[in-house]
Amino acid sequence: MRYHSSMADSMMSKAATMEIPINSNGDSRTLAEDDTLEQAAKIQWSLKEKDLQQVMVSGPNLNETSIVSGGYGGTAEGIIPTSSIKGPAIRLNTNFVGNRRIPNEGQGSNMHHTNSSSSITADEASRGVAVEKFDIVKKWGINTYKCTKQMISERFGRGSRTVDLELEAQIEVLRETKRKYENVLHLARALTNHFYSMVQTQHALGDTFADLSQKSPELRDEFGYNAETQKLLCKNGETLLGAINYFVSSINTLVNKTMEDTLMTVKMYENARLEFDAYRADLEELNMGPRDAVTMARIEAAQQQYQIHKDKYERLRSDVTIKIKFLEENKVKVMHKQLLLFHNAISAYFAGNQQQLEQTLKQFNIKLKPPGADKPSWLEEQ
Repeated sequence: MRYHSSMADSMMSKAATMEIPINSNGDSRTLAEDDTLEQAAKIQWSLKEKDLQQVMVSGPNLNETSIVSGGYGGTAEGIIPTSSIKGPAIRLNTNFVGNRRIPNEGQGSNMHHTNSSSSITADEASRGVAVEKFDIVKKWGINTYKCTKQMISERFGRGSRTVDLELEAQIEVLRETKRKYENVLHLARALTNHFYSMVQTQHALGDTFADLSQKSPELRDEFGYNAETQKLLCKNGETLLGAINYFVSSINTLVNKTMEDTLMTVKMYENARLEFDAYRADLEELNMGPRDAVTMARIEAAQQQYQIHKDKYERLRSDVTIKIKFLEENKVKVMHKQLLLFHNAISAYFAGNQQQLEQTLKQFNIKLKPPGADKPSWLEEQ
């Protein structure tokens, strides 16, 4: 390598000091000299490229190289040994190619490790959620199958069911009571609507009588008496409407909230009873089979499920018993008050006893809304 380099340097130095005669037209006298210069320049450039590639690849010691100052054919005085240069060692940074930065191997491995760990964590989380949903669907499917099988067996008389005769009778009485109270509520609402229409008719009739009393001098007194009577009936009718509305509201709360809540618990109890009988039948079927290792494991799992549904069934049965007892006590208290209110209000109204009617409302703490209270104010209408 050094031999070729020195030979090329000597050729270039000779070519630099050679006189090139030029004719009057600017053409070279001989083409051989030009070919020699071009060949020497190509050899020099190729050798320098090879040296640079070896430096980049093998990374030679900088102390063995030299920095040449001057052009071709320079003397030895222009050569400065690098061993005389003091300072920190020069490190080539190959992390940039053009304007694009290439990450180091350590940085790339760290980034790849971070991305891999985060992707693995996300995959594990999504896989865990999927497995959990699959288990829920699986349990629901097994439970639905067992309950459907038990229901069909009971309807066709092939399966046995757990029956609490006393509680079943109480539930049937509750359902019948709810149906009758719903009928009372329906009739009470119909009475309220009809009576409201009558009161509005009486009010309009009283206004008409009063107007005719002013426009008919010969019948002024007769129209006046009837107008006062209709206004009094209208006032008492509004008072009675207040009592009936209070009665309807209380019956509605008793039927559609209190009784409905108890019946929802009854429905949960009946579902728990069906599940309990389904798992009980499954356990009995397994106990009648062979007693190998696989069957014993299934029997143990079925025994656990049986115990879980048995506890649930007994807990809901106790809840239903307590709620029916409290419902009966609450029903007696509410209906005693409401029936007394309804009787006293109706009797006072049709007897024409205005004072007794007003006293009845005060007794049950019923406050009537003033006329037009239901209408929104002009600010609310805006």
